[in-house]
Amino acid sequence: MYGFDYHRPTALADVVALLIADEDAKVLAGGQTLIPTLKQRLAMPSALVDLSAVPGLREIVAEGDGVRIGAMATHAAVARNALVRAVLPGLADLAAHIGDAQVRNRGTIGGSIANADPAADYPAAVVALDAIIRTDRRDIAGGAFFTGLFETALQPGEVMTSLFFPAASHARYAKFSNPASRYAMAGVFVAKRGDAVRAAVTGAGPSVFRWHAAEAALSARFSADALDGLVLDAEGLNSDMHADAAYRAHLVGVLARRAIA
Repeated sequence: MYGFDYHRPTALADVVALLIADEDAKVLAGGQTLIPTLKQRLAMPSALVDLSAVPGLREIVAEGDGVRIGAMATHAAVARNALVRAVLPGLADLAAHIGDAQVRNRGTIGGSIANADPAADYPAAVVALDAIIRTDRRDIAGGAFFTGLFETALQPGEVMTSLFFPAASHARYAKFSNPASRYAMAGVFVAKRGDAVRAAVTGAGPSVFRWHAAEAALSARFSADALDGLVLDAEGLNSDMHADAAYRAHLVGVLARRAIA
């Protein structure tokens, strides 16, 4: 690990000021990705700006027809929160199956989403539910937030503060986990809000994406068998030592049906 300065500000304004003053500083949330990266000397930030002492970033509260979740809320907090379980049980279930107990009690929803790992679980929920990502300066639509492999719409110095998830009449996530890391080799979140249906896929490609053909089929008839005969195009999907693109394409179809069922 390379040397760095450590800051633990107690106000959001101070976090922003530190990041603006030092373009090589990094935000520290739960540290589940950043700390191992530092240990392997794959990153060399000049400073870490720890968000753990900033008030209000862990709140989970009702808002409008949905729920607002603070960016520093842990996966375990999202999984067990009574409001989340009542409004969006599919999101609570997703959080309950991230990593292991240690990861769930340290990792945060904001840190996971900002990292934009192609195999992370939350991005599928953000896109399928069209959540709103709130920062210190603006709101970003969930469908426009993820821009590529480990890339998001966040600008330098911009700090995520919370996420708003609207309620849905149907919302469920199904994934096929890597048995070692428990990351999604493929995962599908299906959400129905009114007449609109979204199916978001994670783990299978370089970044989360919507399966538009499945959405069209499910909009016509919201049933698992509406996807019979529908096959995701494997072009551009991930191939690695765990699974090739064709296998991941097959998994997406299976998982979409499971999520709907």
